[in-house]
Parts: sequence; structure tokens; C-alpha cells
Amino acid sequence: MKKGRRLSVIAFWGAVELGLIYAFVALGVFLAFRVLDFPDLTVDGSFPLGAAVTAVLITAGLNAWAAAGIAMIAGAAAGIVTAILNVRFKILNLLASILTMIALFSVNLRVMGKPNVALINADTMLSPFFGHGLKEFYVRPLFIGVLVIVALIAVWRFLESDAGLAMRATGANARMARAQGVDTSFQIYLGMALSNALVALGGALFAQTSGFADVTSGVGTIVVGLAAVIIGETLLGARGILIALIGCVLGSILYRIAIQLALSTDMLGLQASDLNLVTAVLVTVALILPRLRRGGAA
Repeated sequence: MKKGRRLSVIAFWGAVELGLIYAFVALGVFLAFRVLDFPDLTVDGSFPLGAAVTAVLITAGLNAWAAAGIAMIAGAAAGIVTAILNVRFKILNLLASILTMIALFSVNLRVMGKPNVALINADTMLSPFFGHGLKEFYVRPLFIGVLVIVALIAVWRFLESDAGLAMRATGANARMARAQGVDTSFQIYLGMALSNALVALGGALFAQTSGFADVTSGVGTIVVGLAAVIIGETLLGARGILIALIGCVLGSILYRIAIQLALSTDMLGLQASDLNLVTAVLVTVALILPRLRRGGAA
């Protein structure tokens, strides 16, 4: 009995850890979808790009923090490519992001030279925090949680600044923003770069905590990010930028915990192979709940 409880604790904190990693994805998706009103599927490619760049650089001997920083630059570059296709060449935003996502699959293979790269016994950003009396499954979510708080505050402060207000105006009404002297093209470039840099950072942390980078690790990333944003909005509502960002993080954590609970509960009879089914059901419920609430209020 005691062993079972221990496993459940590890599984719970593992879900929290994953939720915090994907909180970076949720923040990036929030910038693209909610702030810029730009449906961006680039994240399915920039997440494994961040993991791939980080893994390759760490195995080459580079400092893990520097590797994560370079991964963010690579993710930002991917976002800018999507923005160029949309702004410069007038390709529909959704199609532009799909084209970049498809191209990134080959780019990620080129970066790694093979489908996956292992980080066994490699020093990561978390390595200095191990071996101080606190168990590893506590250390990882605590460390990542601190980084999430820093990222959340940075995004919040940016969106409350003049540059952030210009970006929000671009997403709300681009024509009106241009009439007020806002360079909407630059705002799209900047927003897409920031969004995918955050997603790539999530991929970098995923590689360092899981111990590997895989070319297929980005499949469904956009669904996870959207689910986190929608769950957060359902729970906290629209009460300002800060609350919305907190909702993204909270939604990401709750989403991973819900999946872990669903797959761990014998009563439901679900298996690991049912992950996509559980994901689809949870996202569907998150999408339907706000409509049901509005219908009940009416």
C-alpha cells in the first residue's frame, strides 16, 4: 500500500512538472492567438526545435543555460519565418504557420542528425540543485516553477508597456492601429518571435528534464497550449492581462493533472495508448463549458 502511494505522489509531481513546462507553450500560444489573433501552428515545430538545439549543444559541451538561450533564438527565428510568409508574401496566417511547421520537421532532423538525441549523464540547468536533500521529483517542478513565474512577469510587464499595447491594438483592430501610427507588420514579427521563443524554451526544458530530444516530441503541442489557455479562461474568466496569464499557467498544470488522473484511475479502464482520446475529450469539454455557462446565464 505504501509503495502505491509513493508512486501516485511521483506521478502527481511528474504531471505538475510537465504542466509547468507546457506553461511556456501556453504563454506563447496566448501571445499568438489571444493578443495578435494569429492562429499559429509553428509551435508544433518550434517546441522540438528548442529541444533539439539544446540537446545537441549540451552534448557538444556548451553550458545548459547558454544552450537554452540559443534554443530561444532558434524558436524566435522560426516565428519570424512564419511572420515573413504572412506579412511579406501575403500567405494566409494559418497556412504560413503550417508551412513553417512542416519545414521544421526536416530542420530538426538536420540539427540532431538523427531522430533523437540522449542527454544521459549530461549537466543540465537542474544539475546544481540535485543532491541537497530534496528528492528529484520535487526539485524539478520547483525549479521550473520559478522560471515560469519569471516568464509570466516578463510577459505581463511587456504587454502593459507601450510596445505591448501596440501589439494588443494590432491584434484587436489592425486597421485602427495603423491609423494611430502603429507599425502592425513589426508587431506581428515581434509577437511571433516572442511566442515561439517561449515555446522553444519549453522544448529546451523538456529535453533537459526528460533526458532526451526527439523529432516527434512536438506533435500535438498546439492542442496542449490551446487547452491550457481555454481552461484558464474558463476558470478565471477575462479579468485583465495578468489574470489571463496566470490562467494559462494554471490551465496547463490542471490539464496535465487531469490527464494523469484519467490514465491512472483503474475505474475508467484507460491505458497510455488512450492519451490522444483523453486529450480530445478534455479540450472538447474546455471548449464547451464557456458556452454552457453563457447559455445558463442567458
